[in-house]
Amino acid sequence: MIVERAPAKINLALHIRHRRPDGYHELETLFAFAADGDTVTVVPATADSFAITGPFAAALAASAERAGEPVTPNLVERAAIAFRDTFGIEQAHAITLDKHLPVASGIGGGSADAAATLRALARLHAIAPEDPRLFVIAEALGADVPACLLGRTTLGTGKGEALIPVHGLAGTPLLLVNPGIAVSTSAVFARWDGHDRGGIAAEGDLLARAIAGRNDLQPAALELAPVIADVLTALAASEGVLLFRMSGSGATCFALFENEPARDAAARTMPQHWSLATTLL
Repeated sequence: MIVERAPAKINLALHIRHRRPDGYHELETLFAFAADGDTVTVVPATADSFAITGPFAAALAASAERAGEPVTPNLVERAAIAFRDTFGIEQAHAITLDKHLPVASGIGGGSADAAATLRALARLHAIAPEDPRLFVIAEALGADVPACLLGRTTLGTGKGEALIPVHGLAGTPLLLVNPGIAVSTSAVFARWDGHDRGGIAAEGDLLARAIAGRNDLQPAALELAPVIADVLTALAASEGVLLFRMSGSGATCFALFENEPARDAAARTMPQHWSLATTLL
């Protein structure tokens, strides 16, 4: 049995530069990862199976349904299929996803789950984690999956798949807060105003670069889900905040704190929202 963590992904800054001919957006982003998230378990089996457990299992299952249409494989199942096809694996697998991150929430839940599945299958079949074929699979699955597969702090460019490792902020207290709504990534990108406001600062440490940055999708997400503003306001008013911002396309927001007591005090002020008190990897 292989157990692999699927840490929450955080966009410390997210700058959208322009829309590409292939439909993706050229961007620059500072990826970081939380110490907590979902978990993927893979066990050799006589027949393939996939199960979802955890507090957000029902929400994930519901998000996969389409009225009048068959349920399509989610990213975990697609990752497993692509792995088998790429590496010529005949072994069947029983895969369980323990879902603790909200669905469609801007913290890479599905991407992290797919990446964890690839890492787990690679461990099970003695394939090196840096095998470039894993990253080819990851890029085909989604723009955030390569970063989640690498699983460390990076500067992402291109559509997010070109990754440059940077010195991170491991151990920094982190609070994630979601107002309990799912936001469509495609809908948020569609509302982006199209203005290139420049790239991420090349100089300075990670925190300084992140503070000087922004999330270009935040205004669009606020139009779709104004309640995000309430979360940001609450985080801004918290003691000991180093940085607060919406992550990805929302609706989850995050804050970095000077210390754990400040983080925990902020978490206690948000009982009406989903929150996760953790640290950066």
